[in-house]
Amino acid sequence: MRHLMIAGNWKMNKDLFEAKAFTQGLKEHAHKHNDPKVEIVIAPAYPFLITASEIVKGTSIKVAAQDVSINEDGAFTGEVSATMLASLHLPYCIIGHSERRQYHKEDDLYVNTKLKQLLKNGITPIFCLGEKLEERETEQTNEVLKRQLDNGLSDITLFTGKEIVIAYEPVWAIGTGKVATPAQAQAAHNFIRNWLKEHYSAKVADTLQILYGGSVKPDNIKELMLQADIDGALIGGASLKLEQYTAMLDTSIEVIKLK
Repeated sequence: MRHLMIAGNWKMNKDLFEAKAFTQGLKEHAHKHNDPKVEIVIAPAYPFLITASEIVKGTSIKVAAQDVSINEDGAFTGEVSATMLASLHLPYCIIGHSERRQYHKEDDLYVNTKLKQLLKNGITPIFCLGEKLEERETEQTNEVLKRQLDNGLSDITLFTGKEIVIAYEPVWAIGTGKVATPAQAQAAHNFIRNWLKEHYSAKVADTLQILYGGSVKPDNIKELMLQADIDGALIGGASLKLEQYTAMLDTSIEVIKLK
């Protein structure tokens, strides 16, 4: 059975002191409330990655980066490479988030290059994809997901399904307060899993974790996590408050016992 992953994407929030306080509080909570089948991941901003990593050292909590450069090194002011992230021993990095696609004009092939950089450096990509509102309303969801999967995973070999994590995040649900119904989310996740089975193998499809993201909160996470093909959540705003994030962790621990 696939484990659940509860990943908090802090985006451009928290200063150093806030990041320290949150991470320390999470460490204390996880010490008392944990289950090895529920993986805890936090994604602070670049300046606080090493600090967060040092705080959680020796615990089951993992630290992820929010993005990575397509370049290996060189004169790219402000960029952070996969080799730099690898030197911090980070296990995960988010790529393809809709905010990067929208604000920085990153297309599928650009995301594919980032994915290859991460795999080359031993970092597991959390590969985000999802449709816009107009695409959902015109029944193009599966078409959009297929395009993003075809292009984003172009020339990517998956043997076990552990090489990457996929996060389905409908763009219309990110930061809007709207959330896909459990049935809508399950349908999209099932489409992705069937695509993986068709293009790789049943083993890869059955093993690979597919997270849901988009206005996930303590009051809706349980119904979402109970869906057969949803293996966790990539959480934005609700991951910024320790009490909300730990509440979602506790709910996920309850859910994993029911799945």
